[in-house]
Amino acid sequence: MTDINEVVAVANDAPSKDDCNIALLAHLLGIFTGFVGPLIIWLLKKDSSTFVAEESKEALNFQITMAIAVIVSGLLFIIVIGIVLMPILMLLNIVFCIVGAMAASKGSHYKYPFAIRLIK
Repeated sequence: MTDINEVVAVANDAPSKDDCNIALLAHLLGIFTGFVGPLIIWLLKKDSSTFVAEESKEALNFQITMAIAVIVSGLLFIIVIGIVLMPILMLLNIVFCIVGAMAASKGSHYKYPFAIRLIK
């Protein structure tokens, strides 16, 4: 049986709808702006909302990873592997960003399946 104080404490940790929307935006901006959109949101909100800070940091780390992968794929165009790899990377970026945005809109944290976590 749970104590009412525990329930209230959990409810107070839940992000507001505005925080959920900003976190959703951080994930979706990655599709269109690469790492710039999540970086701006992280810099603006890292001190005011822990939920937005965590989600935008996760989106930023993933977009940095994607930028590195796109550069490597571009270099691999010479040996044809990049031609196959580039569309796969773009599709994965879109799918993972949408899944992250859906999780953020519900107020839950999302960890990208593969991301180099450079920003701690």
